[in-house]
Amino acid sequence: MQEQYLTVAREGVHESEINRSRFLCALAPAATEQEAQDFVARVRKEHPTATHNCFAYVIGADAAVQKASDDGEPGGTAGVPMLQMLLRREIRYVAAVVTRYYGGVKLGAGGLIRAYGGVVGEALDALGTVTRRRYRLATVTVDHQRAGKLQNDLRATGRTVRDVRYDAAVRIEVGLPDADVDAFRGWLADATAGTATLELGGEAYGEA
Repeated sequence: MQEQYLTVAREGVHESEINRSRFLCALAPAATEQEAQDFVARVRKEHPTATHNCFAYVIGADAAVQKASDDGEPGGTAGVPMLQMLLRREIRYVAAVVTRYYGGVKLGAGGLIRAYGGVVGEALDALGTVTRRRYRLATVTVDHQRAGKLQNDLRATGRTVRDVRYDAAVRIEVGLPDADVDAFRGWLADATAGTATLELGGEAYGEA
């Protein structure tokens, strides 16, 4: 399982003009293939008069799902270079749509490959990326008296508090790198004089 991956920081659009053709690259985070397909459909609907709406998306921390479409451009000159740019930059859980409005100057196969791949790279630079790291979910159960201080201590030591539930006791859900679990047990025992319990859950990805 991948320890970490990059994804696009936010949804957005970046525009470039190449030999009088307008290239608009729309990028969005996509948690599932369905989300990616919905985003592609939405962008196509926004640009019904465009010459082409080519797309590429990568889903899965290990890039298990990869799809690309040239949407009428010569085979392999649009979707594939877009996909290759996402993979080269190690971007995951992302959908990219490049909308082209033809400006009257043919770019040739090499020009198209550079244009479609290039505008995706420019859009990634413009919108920014975030790193998501794999971590283990852990639930700390502690009494009400110690809960407030413990939450402050957790945040002060850079640990990710994901959820807090107040019941007979207080349950604090944290995200821990696997390598940190044993050290965290020791830290927790010291911080709560041995009164807190730690329960390990499944794995997920979160912002680094």
